[in-house]
Amino acid sequence: MRDGRELDLILLGATGFAGRLTAGYLASHAPPGLRVGLAGRSERRLAEVRSGLGADAQAWPLLAADSTDQQDARLLARTAGAIATTAGPYRRLGLPLARACAEAGTDYADLAGEVLFIRDTIASCHEAAVRTGARIVHSCGFDSVPSDLGVLLTHEAASGDGAGDLEDTTLVVTAVRGGISGGTLASGLGQIDDMRASAGNRRIVTDPYALSPDRAAEPALGDEGELSWARYDPGLGQWTGPFVMAAFNTRIVRRSNALLGWAYGRRFRYREITGFGAGPAAPVRALAVTAATAALLAGVALRPSRALLRPVLPKPGEGPGEKTRHAGLFRMEVHARTSTGARFLTRVGARGDPGYAATAVMLGESALCLALDRDRLPDRAGVLTPATAMGATLADRLRAAGQTFQARRIGPP
Repeated sequence: MRDGRELDLILLGATGFAGRLTAGYLASHAPPGLRVGLAGRSERRLAEVRSGLGADAQAWPLLAADSTDQQDARLLARTAGAIATTAGPYRRLGLPLARACAEAGTDYADLAGEVLFIRDTIASCHEAAVRTGARIVHSCGFDSVPSDLGVLLTHEAASGDGAGDLEDTTLVVTAVRGGISGGTLASGLGQIDDMRASAGNRRIVTDPYALSPDRAAEPALGDEGELSWARYDPGLGQWTGPFVMAAFNTRIVRRSNALLGWAYGRRFRYREITGFGAGPAAPVRALAVTAATAALLAGVALRPSRALLRPVLPKPGEGPGEKTRHAGLFRMEVHARTSTGARFLTRVGARGDPGYAATAVMLGESALCLALDRDRLPDRAGVLTPATAMGATLADRLRAAGQTFQARRIGPP
């Protein structure tokens, strides 16, 4: 907790779909006495959200604020020790609040999956956050906590075993079930439009090391192992295909490596794919899912086809029903080979729709981690990642909340 602040934690965007779920999680899991506020544009809608929470949450103050207004953003940042926000798309709506938190020394967490927005915050917030001690932590949901913590824990297992640096490292999505996030879709469409509008934006988004704090120290542009079509992977012994979130998650993980002084290794190469197994039906499923995903991405990228798809696509603030959220799940495996030839396997997973139920847990625990665990966090400030800002402390919280983060050596003997 932060002395001298009126509140310990503010949740901004509490009236949106993801915000409501996160508010519900905080109401059930925040310890007694934690001073939590709910913020958004409409006090009436905030009151409606609060009325559906538990009895303890009925005393939470409501803060009507427009986070895109610099004065409102500064007031929010000065009121609490930490702020979690679900109010996106972030490049359009999020920069004033991130900047205000950096200037006020207020810790900040969001669900951003937008490379260009994070580049904006690095440019305008990092130095101020380092000076004030603020942790500006992006991507605290399914984008990109499983990836970022999964690789960090793999590195820590290898380091603790004296097995050397990580080299070829692959995250394999082995199962995923859930609905499409309207907010995530809106962020993705906004980035597509930004890329179409500027060749410079296209270069940034397609650069595998776009979020590195020292781009000149990273490898030259080349093949980073990012899969574009279905194929059999002999190293993994299964059919594989692209993972739609890989283009963002991999950049967060590479930023973590650089922020940690390339602790994972200078020869660390990281990719994310979807695994389809090795049975007779595996190549058919790999090709079918890959083709369907490519068609959907092409459809939303082109304005005429996007207009035709818009009526059936979820809008920001919309999401799957309760039954779908509870039936969802995700399972991932991080396969790594180290510089000594050792092999490690890290399992990551959770019950609940990845983009909603599981994400509400991740963001909720990230917010509680920033608000309550400051003395246990790495001594680091600036525009950070989940792994570099909260690391093992967040992993412990997520395990206690029922999510899986398990790293172990699997060979050679």
